[in-house]
Amino acid sequence: MFFPEGAVRVHVYGQPVDMRKSFDGLYALTRQALGCDPLSGELFVFINRRGTQMKVLYWDRTGFCVWAKRLEQGRFVSNWAHVSTRQMDWTGLKLLLEGIEPARYKRRFRLSANAAKPA
Repeated sequence: MFFPEGAVRVHVYGQPVDMRKSFDGLYALTRQALGCDPLSGELFVFINRRGTQMKVLYWDRTGFCVWAKRLEQGRFVSNWAHVSTRQMDWTGLKLLLEGIEPARYKRRFRLSANAAKPA
């Protein structure tokens, strides 16, 4: 998939989804639960209860596409209590696919301006 970095919107559904759903089931969730138009070209992300599988639904002008990823180790979501339906950008989705939760990302430290200058 080739999208301009800032031009694509990503919608993450904030509740667990049965991964047996395919095009029609994910289309219905997008229309009913997210209240979005699946034909908009935006990406719609759905994650299973265990947080080990993810499906992405999108329209590419000729039909629907569904991508799926299953992790062998780790989870996309560490705790469903902290997940909400939200919008993110393309970079946030790439981080999520790599196992980094964008909303929980924190810098470990910040080098102060005084410490960066040699004495």
